[in-house]
Amino acid sequence: MHTVVIAPDSFKGTVDAAEVATALAEGWRSVRPDDEVRLLPMADGGEGTLDAFAVAVAGAVRHAVTVTGPVGAPVEASWLELPDGTAVVELAQTSGLTLLDPLQPFAAHTVGFGEAIAAALDAGARRLLLAIGGSSSTDGGTGLLGALGARFLDADGSDTALGNAGLAELATIDVSGLRALPPGGALVLSDVTNPLLGARGAASVFGPQKGATHEDVAVLEANLARLVDRAAAAAVDPSGRVAVAPGAGAAGGAGYGLLLWGATASSGASGVGEAIGLPAAAAAATVVVTGEGRYDDQTADGKVASYVAGLAPGRAMLVAGMIQAPTEGVFIAAASLTELAGGVAAAMAAPLVHLRSAGAALAEQSDT
Repeated sequence: MHTVVIAPDSFKGTVDAAEVATALAEGWRSVRPDDEVRLLPMADGGEGTLDAFAVAVAGAVRHAVTVTGPVGAPVEASWLELPDGTAVVELAQTSGLTLLDPLQPFAAHTVGFGEAIAAALDAGARRLLLAIGGSSSTDGGTGLLGALGARFLDADGSDTALGNAGLAELATIDVSGLRALPPGGALVLSDVTNPLLGARGAASVFGPQKGATHEDVAVLEANLARLVDRAAAAAVDPSGRVAVAPGAGAAGGAGYGLLLWGATASSGASGVGEAIGLPAAAAAATVVVTGEGRYDDQTADGKVASYVAGLAPGRAMLVAGMIQAPTEGVFIAAASLTELAGGVAAAMAAPLVHLRSAGAALAEQSDT
């Protein structure tokens, strides 16, 4: 009998991680019904992170919250309370890219994310896990910090407009009313290590994904640079060291805002994995199955499948929608939904069907 841990990421745009894990388990059990199968759906700090925790952590409680959406309209979201008093808050739910149509690169902000964090603190959260992937804005985290009590003022002492556009008028930053971190601190979950400014920064790399034109990117960058300058003048980041820290450019600079607050940056996949106890579970397992929508050369850069494979050398199996990089030496077996379905369109039309087939195919390849 095998002890099997199933720890996939979501297949973005088609199936969430919990659904992927369930379908793979059903396929596996159809071949090996006596195996002990444990589901630990994963995430890298983007959309679906909260749902992954909800499935993986027994006793987790979801709390509904209404927040200000990325351009003002109310958004219904939730945060997750874990049994140890940790709160998981996901930016994609409150200030995410999928909440806007059309995209508004200068107006979009992170106020709702800050409001959800505040709600968790008001409820007594002792520690925060903050998943920041999938942002719609490039506001440098000013929206979320404003919701937590900071003020961003123009030359007349009035609050600046929300979003990146407001940074053009920024004169002074007042953090005297900024809420304190919870006793256990705050951990930022993201697979992005970019700094805030420059060729690898938030505006240059991610601005186009949020609707910015080539000309817009230069303005977004200049406004973020003004934020860094004003943060230095206000002694919030006197040396500018936070702006160049890995992850400061994540989520349009939401990473920068959270680091200014005192949060700690973490790899999204490893942060989620540690929080749900995946390393210990993988160490005790006979086989560990992971998966993602596309397995390619970028997977090794901190993606879930690479992280999980590193926890179970010689025992890891992969399921992917498409496999576009060698799996030999990393996984002992692999299954492609595209190959099982006979094409991309067929795989995407019925992903759960083919995920069950993939789970069964991997079970058949496992040692008896």
